[in-house]
Amino acid sequence: MLSIAYSELIQIFRNRSVLITSFVMPVAVSAFFLYQHEIFAKIASLGYIAAIVMFTVCGFGLYASSVTTLASRRQNLFLKRLRSTAAGDAGILTGLVLPVTIIALIQVAVILTVLGSVTGMPSNIGLLVLAVVATVAMMVGLGLATAGLTNSPEHAQVTTLPVSLGVIAVASWVGISGTEDLTLLKRLLPGGSATELVVNAWNGGVAVTDSLLLLAPTLAWVIVAVVLATRLFRWEPRR
Repeated sequence: MLSIAYSELIQIFRNRSVLITSFVMPVAVSAFFLYQHEIFAKIASLGYIAAIVMFTVCGFGLYASSVTTLASRRQNLFLKRLRSTAAGDAGILTGLVLPVTIIALIQVAVILTVLGSVTGMPSNIGLLVLAVVATVAMMVGLGLATAGLTNSPEHAQVTTLPVSLGVIAVASWVGISGTEDLTLLKRLLPGGSATELVVNAWNGGVAVTDSLLLLAPTLAWVIVAVVLATRLFRWEPRR
């Protein structure tokens, strides 16, 4: 698994399109929100900015990149060759998505640390870490599921848009309007409960036990994504 991950990490730094998707776009968007944090804090809150940054990195840097990587490795038959080695299926997939996952976690940690140093640290760092980890797990699962519907790296630019833009739209909706209205709908949509959890963790004012319940919908999406991935994921190109 680690050898696969190391090889994939090298490929990321050699692939300009993946590099831009993984690094440049999320960092650029996050820098914009950091620069304009006073304006966005008036519209919603600092917790909202943290949630948008998290989903920007996870939506484009993690989710889209993992789908592109898996589609590319399937197209050039690298996945098929890996299955002929001693590595198991789980080890192969983990090795392929591990680099972009670690990169995404580092980006989120660095950007949120900068946000905290500029505006003040979050109210509950532990709760914030739980929200980030749950979101990363959800986006990785959705990436594996979407990769099963993606025929090529070029096709990934289309298949990843609904989820990438969708979770950011949900995060904006929940972060700005709150969950006083349409509570169940907002929490059940992918990214909704995670956004509320990040807002609570950053802004405070909500009991930790109540906030922890918000992990359930995100973890449910992880299960749904894994089930979809087992049904949809393909190891060889369609003929």
